[in-house]
Amino acid sequence: MILDVHNLTMKFDNRTIFQDLDFQLQEGSMTALLGPNGAGKTTLIRILLGMLAPTAGSFQFDEHVKLGYVPQFRNIDPEYPLSIRSFIELNGPLFKSKQFKQEVDHELEEMNLTSIQHTRMGEASGGQKQRAYLAQALLDKPNMIVLDEATASLDPSAKEELMALIQHLNKKHGMTVLFVTHDVPLAKKYMKEYLYLDHGTVQAGKIADFQEVYS
Repeated sequence: MILDVHNLTMKFDNRTIFQDLDFQLQEGSMTALLGPNGAGKTTLIRILLGMLAPTAGSFQFDEHVKLGYVPQFRNIDPEYPLSIRSFIELNGPLFKSKQFKQEVDHELEEMNLTSIQHTRMGEASGGQKQRAYLAQALLDKPNMIVLDEATASLDPSAKEELMALIQHLNKKHGMTVLFVTHDVPLAKKYMKEYLYLDHGTVQAGKIADFQEVYS
């Protein structure tokens, strides 16, 4: 088990976002976090990332977990000067050693960015930007990655390319994936399990069963 959540409760003033959430994630799992707007998905992710403290309850990651995080698509100014490679290298030391440069080369190759590594981020497509964010996160060598609406605002082909890369990371490297999304068809294609957050509670199951039960 890579994550154990027990009786997790979050309240803001007098409003209960969710209460007594209980669920577990297994190592190497591919889980979609689904639910309507306002259900508390972003709040839950912020708690798991250590950005918010829950009102009550607890959660425990396996002691060997190293988290990576890819945010929702962020619009970068067209005049943004850094190249894709330089942007990825921001998640590294000031002095770029030979080993670090080799690690960047590896992530560029794995994310299909090698041929465009000198393109300015401001000129890159949405899908290329998201793959750069993913490459940046992977430099920390995480074994679990959280995708927070990372495919929102991407065109269909860019979504497929990003998710195929995530699937590759899971199969080749055993990466545990938690994918926050509203895109149920995409989740059903690439994820194996789901968590459905709504009305302050969470339901869990196999993603293949999701539509029949909740849609």
